[in-house]
Amino acid sequence: MNHPISGYILTPQGFLWGELVLSDEGRIQSLTGDLVDESRVRDGAHTIVLPGFIDLHVHGGAGRDIMQGGDAMQVVSQLHAQHGTTALLATTMTAPTHDLEMAFCAMRDVAAQPGSKGARVLGVHLEGPYINHGKLGAQPDFARAVEVDELLRLHALFPIRLITLAPEVAGNMDLIDGLCKAGFKVQLGHSLASYEEGVQALAQGASGFTHLFNAMTGLSHRAPGLAGAALAHAQYAEIIPDLIHVHPGAIRVALRAIPSLYCVTDSTAAAGMPDGDYRLGRHTVTKCAGGVRLADGTLAGSTLTMDQALRNLVNEMGLSVSEASARVSTHAANYLGLQDRGHLSIGSWGDMVLLNRDLILTNVFVEGMSIDHPHAA
Repeated sequence: MNHPISGYILTPQGFLWGELVLSDEGRIQSLTGDLVDESRVRDGAHTIVLPGFIDLHVHGGAGRDIMQGGDAMQVVSQLHAQHGTTALLATTMTAPTHDLEMAFCAMRDVAAQPGSKGARVLGVHLEGPYINHGKLGAQPDFARAVEVDELLRLHALFPIRLITLAPEVAGNMDLIDGLCKAGFKVQLGHSLASYEEGVQALAQGASGFTHLFNAMTGLSHRAPGLAGAALAHAQYAEIIPDLIHVHPGAIRVALRAIPSLYCVTDSTAAAGMPDGDYRLGRHTVTKCAGGVRLADGTLAGSTLTMDQALRNLVNEMGLSVSEASARVSTHAANYLGLQDRGHLSIGSWGDMVLLNRDLILTNVFVEGMSIDHPHAA
């Protein structure tokens, strides 16, 4: 039997003061202990055990960009695992078909190699190219309407779990229902859609919003825009809690309005790296003063990691540890329909982060395996 992990363990019923034992296959074999009030969890020097973080929007890290191909995905997954992310979606940029195919082939090849000590790559978030030319954000200008044949070719190379599209682009709205019935999750983003178009897209089956407030029509009292459609109607939406992309006040609005708002990093190759220039698809971006920008000053992804996202939610936004954990893990798992990740229950994967009272990582387990030397901050 594996050595038990003890401390304050967050379960779907609340925090246990107890022990967790993993099976040889890396799943949770037993959970024992007594429920305790959450107010006790950050007192003293006891370990806090939370579900591993799940990030559905990851472009890069450790100097590598997913679109580079080669072993980039492996390097990126290792960097994010060191910051507590135990499962992620590799996220592509808007690009010509050839570039996308190269990146997908590399993902397939890397995913077939065991023992990387990185986060489990669950599939792809296809953030581009089916977006609006007028709301590229930091995306290169290869935007186009949904091309079903292209989409299916890419999916055959490595599974696409999530598609961002602009519903107002000619032809896209009519395809949402079919994409959802085919098993893809459809999110709305990089879009000039009106409030009414956003509501129509949700009625067609779209179920999320890509980096809420960023690269979409904003909320005005006479033109609520796509952001307004999300706030009025969404169950799920992504948000980037680096406190640069979205003002804390706007995050508070979203927390009150969207029940299962979940956090993503939208991290780039600059994550975990010093200031300097890095790749983001076909763009060169610059990391400086904690942000990542194009030459014209446009925000271009982030340097955020999920452990910092957790600390921001708790220390800056005032969320409880359990609610913050849901925002960086459980809601994303539920959104993708993952039954055995995002919570610590018997039979679930042993995806866990161990933290001290200051919410600094002390260890990370991916499917029951401890990774080497997670970062302390």
